[in-house]
Amino acid sequence: MAYQLNMKIRHFRQALVLAGLVVATPTFASEAPDTVIFAMMPGKCSGFKVAGREFACRAVAFFQTEEGRAHFTVALDDPNDDSHTITFSGDNGRRPEANLYELPIDRMLLKSKHRPKAYGLPIPFVESTAGLCRQVGNFVTLEVSTISCTATDRNGKTYELQYKSAGALMEVRRIKRMRVGSPALSPFD
Repeated sequence: MAYQLNMKIRHFRQALVLAGLVVATPTFASEAPDTVIFAMMPGKCSGFKVAGREFACRAVAFFQTEEGRAHFTVALDDPNDDSHTITFSGDNGRRPEANLYELPIDRMLLKSKHRPKAYGLPIPFVESTAGLCRQVGNFVTLEVSTISCTATDRNGKTYELQYKSAGALMEVRRIKRMRVGSPALSPFD
C-alpha cells in the first residue's frame, strides 16, 4: 500500500514538472496557442536516443494546442538539469485505426537550463525535422500501450523514443476549452 502511494506521489510530481515545462512555457512567441489537453502517461521509456546516444527519461506526456499542434514530450532523467526536455512536435495527426494515432513530426523542441528563459522557464530551441510518432492504444479509454517516435533533422541527427505503458490509466487534464470549431484531429476524438 505504501509502495503504491509512493508511486502515485512520484507520478504526480513528474506530471507537475512536465505540466510546468510544457503548458506554462511560451514555445515560439508570446502569441503561442494555448494548450487545451495534457496527458501524463505512466510507464517506462524502454529506449530514448539522440544521435545514437542513449538517455534515461523519467516521464512522457502528450499535449495539444487549440490550433491542433500535438506534442510528445520526454523529460530526461538528468540529475544536473531538472528542466531538460525533448519534444516531438507535429501537425495533422491521423487515426488510421481505432487504436492507432500517428503524428507526422516536423520539429523538435529542445529545452535545458542553459536556454534563455521567459517567465522563469526555458524557451525551447526549435530544430526542423521529419519523422513520425505512433501511439498504440486509445486516449479516449485512457489506455495507451506503446509510443514510438523517430525524427531526423536536416544534418542527419536522429531522435528516437520507445515508450511502454505501466498498465495504469493515463491522467488527462482538459486545460482550456477550444475556440469555436475544433482543431486538427486529436487522439481524443
